[in-house]
Amino acid sequence: MDRRQFIKGALVTTAALSLGGVLGSFADDSKSDKGDKNKMKILVITGSPRKGGNSSTLADSFTKGAGEAGHEVVRFDAAFKDVHPCTGCNSCGMNGPCVFKDDFEFVRKHIVDADMVVFATPMYYFGISAQIKAVIDRFYAINGKIHVPKQTVLLMTYANTAESEAVPIKSHYEVLLKYLGWTDAGQVIASGVWPVGAIRSTKYPEQAYRLGKSVKKKA
Repeated sequence: MDRRQFIKGALVTTAALSLGGVLGSFADDSKSDKGDKNKMKILVITGSPRKGGNSSTLADSFTKGAGEAGHEVVRFDAAFKDVHPCTGCNSCGMNGPCVFKDDFEFVRKHIVDADMVVFATPMYYFGISAQIKAVIDRFYAINGKIHVPKQTVLLMTYANTAESEAVPIKSHYEVLLKYLGWTDAGQVIASGVWPVGAIRSTKYPEQAYRLGKSVKKKA
């Protein structure tokens, strides 16, 4: 089966999922009288391999704000998990079991019914970190399930200060959203931070916190 046939099949599956609904692993608020219609299920995916790294600090701040706003947040720190790179074997058919049984199963379990996906990454050689890229590449196996409307946030850090150097990551993010049909809900692009902890004396953690506290579920 060629790539076009895969994509065609994935889109058919997406339509079926949109009509029939999907089951995920977040708590099902519809079964509780206490469910809040405005509560979002948020999956935060980080890519920093440094303990206490600057992009990880942004993720901490965003998560704190979102939690205080009443949203349900789960986090996947890709650099400290076992995620095998996609090998393009096509065994999954873009919508099925992956040949690798590893920690990506956590992402698979939570991303389908997430209302929002947050990407937190440092810039490494003018691109996103390899650890978070490995996670995004594995989206291939759930392609048919995640082509549904979601909100997204980008939290990014880099050592230099030129805005032009942030363009490659922002462009990748924008193209990914366009392909999946997701919508950007905000970005914190933190420049001029390099050593671990450098971001703590800047305005950026507060920006991430306020963004987390302000995000809202779309009607």
